[in-house]
Amino acid sequence: MLDALRPADIVVLLLSLPLLAATGYLVLLTICSARILPLPADETTRFDIVVPAHNEASGIGATVASLRQMTYPADRFRILVVADNCTDDTAQRARDAGAQVLERTHGTERGKGYALAHAYAQSLSDGFAQMVVVVDADTSVSRNLLTAFSARAVRGAQAVQAEYGVRNANASWRTRLMVLALTMFHTVRSLGRERLGLSCGLRGNGMGFSSDLLRRVPPRAFSIVEDVEYGVALGLAYTRVEYVHDAEVRGDMPVTEAASRTQRERWEGGRLALITSLVPPLLRASFHRAGAIPLDLALDLLVPPLTLLAGGVVLGAVVAGTGLLVGWLSFAAAVPMLLCVAFLAAYVLRGAALSGGGVRVIGDLAWAPVYAVWKVSVLFRPRRRDGEWVRTARSDEIVP
Repeated sequence: MLDALRPADIVVLLLSLPLLAATGYLVLLTICSARILPLPADETTRFDIVVPAHNEASGIGATVASLRQMTYPADRFRILVVADNCTDDTAQRARDAGAQVLERTHGTERGKGYALAHAYAQSLSDGFAQMVVVVDADTSVSRNLLTAFSARAVRGAQAVQAEYGVRNANASWRTRLMVLALTMFHTVRSLGRERLGLSCGLRGNGMGFSSDLLRRVPPRAFSIVEDVEYGVALGLAYTRVEYVHDAEVRGDMPVTEAASRTQRERWEGGRLALITSLVPPLLRASFHRAGAIPLDLALDLLVPPLTLLAGGVVLGAVVAGTGLLVGWLSFAAAVPMLLCVAFLAAYVLRGAALSGGGVRVIGDLAWAPVYAVWKVSVLFRPRRRDGEWVRTARSDEIVP
C-alpha cells in the first residue's frame, strides 16, 4: 500500500499524525464524559480551608462570607486566610469577616506556592484538619463543597478537585468564551478521566488534599503553575485526584484585554515551561510500573493549547481539501485530517452542551478567530518563569 502513495500523500500523512493523536485523546475523553451520579453527602471530615491572598482587600470579605454559608457543621471546618506579603488591609478585612489569618512576609519567597506551603505546615502542626482545601481569594463556592468532599474522603480519596466555573460569565465576550474554554478543559476532560479511573489533575482553585497525603507527598511547587507541578508530583506517586463534579467553585475571569493578557501569560507560559521538565519523568514512571495515571498526565501536558491545535487542524483540513480537489492528494491520505476535524468538533460541541450557554454559544464562537489571533500573540511573548505574585486586576477595580 505504501508503494501506491505519492510523495504528497506521505507528507500529509506524517503531518496528520500528531494532530490525530492530540484530537484522538480529546475525543476519547469526550466519549467518556457522561455525567456521574453524586455520592450521598457526608459531614464527618474535619477541614481547613486555606485562602491564599495577596492584596485582596476588595474581595476577601465576600469570599469568606461564601465559605461561611456552606451547609457544614461550623465546628468541623476552619477558614485560614494567608495574607501573603500584603500592603493593604487584607488581613484585617479577613478577620472582620470571620476568618483566622496567617500573616506572612518574606523578601524573596513570594508567591502562591510559598503561601500554601506556609498554610499547610500550620495546618499539619495544629492537627485539627483531616483534609486541607484551597480556595482562591476571588471565589464563591457551592454550599455543598465540603459535604461533597467529605463524601469522597470517607471513601478513601486522598486528593479531590471541584468543578471550576466562571462567576462573571456574562461580563463580556471574553468571559463567555472563557466559560466554553474552561468547560472543555475542566469539565469535559475531568468527566472523561473520572470515568476512566484516571487523575483529573489540579486546577489551583477548589482542590483538596488529605493531611496524610500532604505528609507523604509534601508540596514543593513554587512556580506560576504550582497546581500543575503538584498534580504531576501526585501522578508520579501514583495518587489519583478525584473529580468532584457535583461541587463547584466560581472565580472571576478578566474582562479587559490587559488583564486577560496577564492571566494567559501566567497560565499558558507556565504550563508550556513545565513540559520539558515534567513529561520525561511522567513517561518513565508510566513505563516503569505500567501506570495509566502518569501516562495520562503526560499526554495532557503534550496536547497543545486549543488555539494552536485548532489552527493546525484547520490549516491541515484546508491543505487536504485543496489537494483532493486538484487531484494531487489521494482520499486515503486525507482521511486522518478529516478525522481530526470530526474529533475536534465533537470536543467543542460537548463543551458547548455542558457550558449551559444554550444557543448563545454559537454567537460567541464568532469571536473565536479574534480570540485565537490574540492568544497566539500571548503564547509567543517572553514570559516570567518565577512564581511571584502577579495579581490580575478584578473587574470591580477597573476604572472606565
